[in-house]
Amino acid sequence: MQAGDVENTTSTLIRWYVLIMMVLVYTLSIADRYVVSTVLDSIKAELHLTDGGVAMLTSWPLALFYVVLGFPISYVLDRNSRRNIVAISIALWSAMTIFCGMTKTVLGFAVTRIGVGVGEAGGTPGANSILSDYFPAFRRPMALTIFSLGAPLGAWLSYNFAGNIAVQYGWRKVFLVLGAPGFVVGLLIWLTIREPKRGQLDHTLEAGAPGVLETARFLWQQRSAVHVMLGSALTALWGWGLIYFTPSFLQRIYLLDAAQAGAITGPIHLWGGGLATALTGWLLGLGAFKDPRRIVWFMGTIIGIATFASIGIYWTRDLAVAHALFWIFIPSIYFYIGPCFGILNNLAKPRMRAMFCAATLFVANVGNLLIAPSYVGGLSNWFDPAHQGTAESLRLALLCLAPVGFWATFHYFWSARQLVQDQERATGIKI
Repeated sequence: MQAGDVENTTSTLIRWYVLIMMVLVYTLSIADRYVVSTVLDSIKAELHLTDGGVAMLTSWPLALFYVVLGFPISYVLDRNSRRNIVAISIALWSAMTIFCGMTKTVLGFAVTRIGVGVGEAGGTPGANSILSDYFPAFRRPMALTIFSLGAPLGAWLSYNFAGNIAVQYGWRKVFLVLGAPGFVVGLLIWLTIREPKRGQLDHTLEAGAPGVLETARFLWQQRSAVHVMLGSALTALWGWGLIYFTPSFLQRIYLLDAAQAGAITGPIHLWGGGLATALTGWLLGLGAFKDPRRIVWFMGTIIGIATFASIGIYWTRDLAVAHALFWIFIPSIYFYIGPCFGILNNLAKPRMRAMFCAATLFVANVGNLLIAPSYVGGLSNWFDPAHQGTAESLRLALLCLAPVGFWATFHYFWSARQLVQDQERATGIKI
């Protein structure tokens, strides 16, 4: 059976239903992961922590288990039912998110964040792999860009929606409200989504799932994939690292509360990030973007422009100017996610896709969940010897991180050099 024949056996309605459900998975993953950013100062005050201490508590326990378990769970995903693993994963991390709002101690909070990380390790790689067997190669960048709409939706829940709840009911209620919907989504995935046949829309055939070393060797040989991974990792370190402390930055510099800070950035996450992602998905569905080199050139250009905007945000002391620049910076941290996943799935063999995704998430989340919060929090402590976490010390720390976006731009442009050849090697499909 040819790829086109298999594609026709799955109706458009079913394909898009699966995509919408995976968007919900990603939405809740982002919301539950980053909601701590909105209530960071409240957690810091209640648990008597410094900027560096609260950064370590809220990011490291989740990140360490999320990035480390990503590989073994993805190994299982490439060999077992991805639908079942995704459904179980979302239920697990949702339960642990609720427990985050119930814990009373530093140790208890760290343990529950570990649980969130363990659960989320199976969500995004599984969703990516499932979608790659519901959409053909030339539509994967588009489909995975729509999938990445979950990021701005989740961020809006984390910043705007959660900020209002925190002001009205306290920071603990935020975790309870965001954790509950995951059980419903997990049950729907379990009951209504069919596990697709692996590689059914590709032209390559594999007898069985390759081992870890074989997958690692193939990834290393796909030099364009390495550069796309590095570009996405540095974009995450730059963009999400800045965003992690942005609510605290706005509250300290401009004397706002959590709801007021969320009212500034929340709508930009939702509308700016959502529209940027949707527009990118539409663009990638056009014939002009069948050449993957145009996709990475596009990503590199946008991230380069947005890096200038991010420097301006933390340099200026004018809220109106910062607000305008947020409309350039915030959308840029979303639009690249789908194209990166789509390109990487086309640079991996069918039974390597979950592992490729895990490798991408590993380097990206080491950057934005381990390095960036600790780097910014540590620098903020260093710029303020009293370790009180002042507005000025946090501003200077964020300015030290902002130029990293230029480094990401380099890797996107460099990846184009052998992107076409690497895609043909992985999928057997010529552009």
